[in-house]
Amino acid sequence: MKRIILALLLISMMAALPCTMQAKKRVTRKKANTENLAGLTPLERKIVGKHLLTLQWISWKGYGSVVIKKEADGTLSCRGGQFARDCYKAGDVDDECYTNGDYIKLDGTIEIIDETHLVFTGDIRQKIYHMNNGEEILRQGTYNFVQKENRHYWRMQEMTNPVDECVDYIDIYFKR
Repeated sequence: MKRIILALLLISMMAALPCTMQAKKRVTRKKANTENLAGLTPLERKIVGKHLLTLQWISWKGYGSVVIKKEADGTLSCRGGQFARDCYKAGDVDDECYTNGDYIKLDGTIEIIDETHLVFTGDIRQKIYHMNNGEEILRQGTYNFVQKENRHYWRMQEMTNPVDECVDYIDIYFKR
């Protein structure tokens, strides 16, 4: 009888173990998120984190993303991109398709002027199949992202594409 009670006790302890581990994971995850925001100003808390990103030539439906984070030296890094996910039909063959490989990538730093104005300094790389013979376009420098007219994103103000002289709408959306 003692063996049966001992076995039942052991089984019930093992059954409770996954629940205990899940609860511990939830507590740890929440604590980690809180620690990431520690030491940030109220304005930095609004900016630091993951944001959606779009370039209209790629899609306003299939968003990309950028992550803005505070580095150990106090700078705010900004890295991420948007990549084409559409499948285009090749010729007249219905079952054959390919992805055109379009993308935009941002890699640099952010300076917060105020809630409505961010200054990005770094590299912006984009490849759009119908621009620059499908070759990558590289912009290096400082660019202003501004929120206007109660929109829920900051739009890059230097919109003229340096190669094809068309307008690029590069938008970083507010965190949700």
